[in-house]
Amino acid sequence: MKVLVTGAGGFVGRELVARLLAAGHDVTGIDTAAGGIPSGARAIAGDLGDGAVRTEALAGGCDALVHLATVPGGAAEADPVASRRINVDAMYDLLLEASASGTCPRVVYASSIAVFGDPLPAFVDDATPLSPRMIYGGHKAMMEHAVAMFSNRGLIDGVTVRLPGILARPKGPSGMKSAFMSDLFHALKAGEAFTCPVSAEATIWAQSVCRCADNFVHALTLDSTTLPVTRAVTLPALRVTMGALADEIAHQCGVSSALVSYAPDAALEAAFGAQPPLATPAAQAAGFAHDGDLAMLVASALSTI
Repeated sequence: MKVLVTGAGGFVGRELVARLLAAGHDVTGIDTAAGGIPSGARAIAGDLGDGAVRTEALAGGCDALVHLATVPGGAAEADPVASRRINVDAMYDLLLEASASGTCPRVVYASSIAVFGDPLPAFVDDATPLSPRMIYGGHKAMMEHAVAMFSNRGLIDGVTVRLPGILARPKGPSGMKSAFMSDLFHALKAGEAFTCPVSAEATIWAQSVCRCADNFVHALTLDSTTLPVTRAVTLPALRVTMGALADEIAHQCGVSSALVSYAPDAALEAAFGAQPPLATPAAQAAGFAHDGDLAMLVASALSTI
């Protein structure tokens, strides 16, 4: 299968591309810098908003497109123009260009739980309406509708998956306000003290990057008639407290959980530490899965850092 992956040098992109290459697929990856794209893929460095870059990436056609590239939450809020240019305009153009071959490619779109709003409602399931407040969530919601519309017109065979918190991201600036979830892993693995900006009782939805990549691989071949008419599902995730997460990471790293202290930021906790009970029957019926339990999630996340 010829697969085009945008954001191929990013956190999830690298894991996904490695799996696709190992399975024998012909992979083309786009990212702002080619260096992060795994060896073996056809790597294209450039701005997704540049039509010439998209044309080069689509040369020779593609059977499937996985769209991971994005201006993330905090960065989108700080620069709405950049968010619109990449998260809306470039993606819409990419959908048009990918569908122009007439082959109805499978398109897998990485959306976000940000589409449900900030703060989240008291319970989230398949019937929860989209009600974004932030720029990032709004743009993600717009493009979920675009994927559904293109699919309804027979131009693509679309699958939208909404990502929870994916662990554990690399150290360093990411533009994501939720980066503290991953920073906790890095600190405890190094035996360093960590001040958590949300309380020990804060609740998050989490999934390891390995499980996330597996879910994207599954999305490439699933029977799309198993999806809701919106073509969108929220990926299954484990709902855990930050305290329980810290304790399990400390246990697996052989350090004391006393290295973690808590200094809650009210705004950050409201946005990222108050995630309610979650039910994802549509995603599970379509074959998507979470990590199983907290110990398995932590072990998987630690294996990648």
